[in-house]
Order: sequence, then C-alpha cells, then structure tokens
Amino acid sequence: MGNGIAHTFAQFGYKVTLIDINDEALDRAMATIEKNLDRQVSKGTLTTEDKQQTLNHIIRSTDVKTGVETADLIVEAATENLELKLKIFKDLNAFAKPEAILASNTSSISITQIASVTTRGDKVIGMHFMNPVPVMKLVEVIRGYATSDETTQTVMELSKKLAKVPVEVNDYPGFVANRILMPMINEAVFTLFEGVAGVEEIDTVMKLGMAHPMGPLQLADFIGLDVCLAILKVLHDGFGNPKYAPCPLLVNMVMAGKKGVKSGEGFYNYANGLKEAKVADKFSN
Repeated sequence: MGNGIAHTFAQFGYKVTLIDINDEALDRAMATIEKNLDRQVSKGTLTTEDKQQTLNHIIRSTDVKTGVETADLIVEAATENLELKLKIFKDLNAFAKPEAILASNTSSISITQIASVTTRGDKVIGMHFMNPVPVMKLVEVIRGYATSDETTQTVMELSKKLAKVPVEVNDYPGFVANRILMPMINEAVFTLFEGVAGVEEIDTVMKLGMAHPMGPLQLADFIGLDVCLAILKVLHDGFGNPKYAPCPLLVNMVMAGKKGVKSGEGFYNYANGLKEAKVADKFSN
C-alpha cells in the first residue's frame, strides 16, 4: 500500500520520499502511481498538470537513513510481519529527527508493541489507510498506550488535509476495521470449507443480501489471503479466543501459495485479469 500512500500525500502537495528495498521495487511503485494518476486524469478528477506536479513531489530512495532524516512524518507500510516492523521502527527511531512522528499502516499489530522499541512512544501512532488509498476515505488513527494528544491531533488534522475521514480508535488487536471484517471473511471461508455453498454463491448472498460492494471471498483475494491469515493470527493470539482461529482451508491455501490477486489465484483465478476473474478450478462445480 506504500505507493498509494505516497501518491495521496504527493497529490495534496506534500514532498514525499518513497523508500523501498531496491530500484526494481521502486520502479514498480512509480509505475503503479503513474497508472493510477492516468486513471484519475481520464475520469476528469485530475488534470495532466496535476499529475505531473504529483510525480514531481515524489523522490525515490533505497537508503532508509538518508530517506527519513529530514522527514516530519514517516509512514511505514511494510508487510504485516511483527519482526520486520520492529526492525524498521528501531531504524526509524535512530535515523529520524527527534521531533518526527513515526506512523505505521499496520492493520492489526499493536502500536504499543511497535512503540516499545523506540525512545519516542509519544510520537508513535497507527495510521491505517484503506486500499486503494487514493480512493478510500477512511483512515483509522490508532493511539498506542503512550501516544500523546498532540501527536494524535496532528495526524487527525493531517488526514483531513488529505481529504480523508480519520477515526480515532484505541490499540487492541485488529483495531475496529479488521476486528469486525476478518471474522466475517473467516466465516465465509468456513462456509465454503463445510460445503454450505460455493464461492460465487457465498459472494452473491453477501453482495445482494447485505449490500456489500464485493463478496467476502473476493475481498479476501484482493486483500491477500496471507494478510488475512496474519491478521486472524494476531486476533487469535491477542484475545486467546477460539472464535478467531483461522479456517484450515485458508491456512492450506496460503501454504500452497494461493494468496489471491497478487499470486494470480485464490478463491478466484486472475489469469485473465481482475475483470475476468473466474472461480478457481479447485472450487468450480
């Protein structure tokens, strides 16, 4: 989601340094940003001049130290892996200026735990954007145990300047969005696993019966089945409640490399692109 976050800040006039592990990853990110900007231009929500200004606001770096040392706000958007995030925040704490705010786009991991590896717990906060970031309005703003009122207010106001709607929540596993969403997705997987209905049938019931724009199994594919599994594990470990235990089918699919859109197959097969996705062979009638 990092490219979407960079896109959004840059579009609203902020200077952004986009940091990734290598030039190839940065090339992919910039290509995605340009494609999404072109989509906005084609829809008339952005001019070609706005597009170019947005791109001009983004510089690239593979060096965390030089990339963050002058930043006022740093938003981490690495994969949902606790060890990786703790390592990143140790580095950010060492390299960023003392007054910089360190935010995480984590969708479930404890902000308090992330802050514990820094010396600036008052300036560590969750800034959980929704995907796709340039389109979705919500930002969950998560206060860790030590997050200050000043940091929270700054991030709330900044989110509004990005034309987002920030919602302040407290630091418990899954926060609000995923504490509610992931059990629903997990239950949809159990419904498939137990043979109650097929993939399309489950998604159709939720789309037409509950007015969801996307069925839960298709949404899981879009999020990434590995991400869904990781969040469910955080919920299960954090609350110790068996109701959050991930469905064995979800576990097996992730182990088999079927992670959804990003791997080309999950509950649906994306060989011909998102718009022509069909139920994966394993689930076809």
